[in-house]
Amino acid sequence: MIPLDHVIALSAILFAIGVVGVATRRNLIVVMMSIELMLNAVNLAFVGFNRFWPGVPGAPVLDGQVFVLIVIAVAAAEVAVGLGIVISMFRNRDSVDLEEVSLLRW
Repeated sequence: MIPLDHVIALSAILFAIGVVGVATRRNLIVVMMSIELMLNAVNLAFVGFNRFWPGVPGAPVLDGQVFVLIVIAVAAAEVAVGLGIVISMFRNRDSVDLEEVSLLRW
């Protein structure tokens, strides 16, 4: 059994890599991938904490997995909206660089 502190440490490292990717990159696709990495780090933390949640005796403890499914659904919606924004940016500006799109106007 993997200790909880190892799971949380891995989750924190993945989250930090995602934050650095969002803060330093200017390509919208890389920024969206970094956000997905941060969401997966949170999912890992949910599953890790769920393993150690006491819960009700005799009943399966699925709280962490339910939260993970909700986060995955939100991430899928975020990818769909983000992909539409990327396609629109590329058609209008011929680039997906965030520095070139400072105003949300035509």
